[in-house]
Amino acid sequence: MADAPGLRPLRILHVFRAPLGGLFRHVLDLARGQVECGHQVGIFCDSNTGSARADQVFAELGPDLALGVTRVPMSRYPSLTDAKAQMAAISTRGRLSPDVVHAHGSKGGVYARLPALVSPQRRYITAYTPHGGSFNYKPGGTEHRIYMSVERLLERATDMFCFESAFIAGRFEAYIGHKPRSDYRIVLNGISEAEFAPIDHAKATFDLVYLGELRSAKGVDTLIDALALLKRRDGIEPRILIVGSGPDEAVLRQMTFDRGVGSQCVFEPPGPIRAALAQAHVMVIPSRAESLPYVILEAAAAAQPLISTNVGGIREIYGPDHANRLIPADDPAILAGSIRSILAMPEAERRAQATDLAKHVRQNFCLNAMIDGVLAAYRVALARRGIG
Repeated sequence: MADAPGLRPLRILHVFRAPLGGLFRHVLDLARGQVECGHQVGIFCDSNTGSARADQVFAELGPDLALGVTRVPMSRYPSLTDAKAQMAAISTRGRLSPDVVHAHGSKGGVYARLPALVSPQRRYITAYTPHGGSFNYKPGGTEHRIYMSVERLLERATDMFCFESAFIAGRFEAYIGHKPRSDYRIVLNGISEAEFAPIDHAKATFDLVYLGELRSAKGVDTLIDALALLKRRDGIEPRILIVGSGPDEAVLRQMTFDRGVGSQCVFEPPGPIRAALAQAHVMVIPSRAESLPYVILEAAAAAQPLISTNVGGIREIYGPDHANRLIPADDPAILAGSIRSILAMPEAERRAQATDLAKHVRQNFCLNAMIDGVLAAYRVALARRGIG
């Protein structure tokens, strides 16, 4: 991992909303790698989300961030809070004078790029990584039309698109109507060598584990319905650990009891992924929408047996030799069948299947390649704007 030799260090400000989930992991990996390469890095994000875990991460990382951590209240959906957050973003950028403002996610894209629309002579570049965001909305609806109009407007203020998956790059072209008119790169999410150590399941007490946000897009309700089907039709009652938080947590907790599977389900707040994986033999990700999810990358790298839906860039993670194992989203009966099959599979066969997928991930999703790819994209965009 190294930036181009002989070039001056950059001042880089990462702008996004929620310090949680895969987007947060992506920003942290980039920030740490960029600091190791000698750059000055800062973060601008929401102060209302992330809980104690985000506070702890920022406390540990903060001393290494020369441009600091700035947190202000932000809202997930458009609201009056946006105006105050936008002014804070402008003020922060003015105070820090970054060379690069790297936006992540739809809301980060607005905060970072809207002021750039009226600053054609700006002495910094804007980079944008959507992470799914507004591109995960179903086409045809009012929300989708509004968000795509915003994306078309802000494209003019974007110097470099850094798509984290070919899937989202394809969605951009399909929904906006053309490839980005400015420069763009597909820089796949990457993970570190240490994350390829296989998970030890010797003390696992659960059959299944789900890790992720507790909201509609993640399909946890489909998983609960699948558990109910297994119990009612087959008399199978796998125990599941549900690790995460989100706006639908209370509804999902109640749903487990309404469907008669409450005694099988244990909810825990977000925590280290490897510790959660070690508690269960199989991970289940029943998502309705994804970009290129880290939770799948990390579990696959650690040779954790997996069940996943065929959405977003997950097919890119599985590759051509494993993609036939992916299942459709929103189908409790198919999900129940997959759970029944994998739990009945001999342990040696399950482990061999997972180890084979880990080899594919090692070859294609490298953390150092991600960091180097993003830095190279910055340099190209800076050169085009005539910024040394």
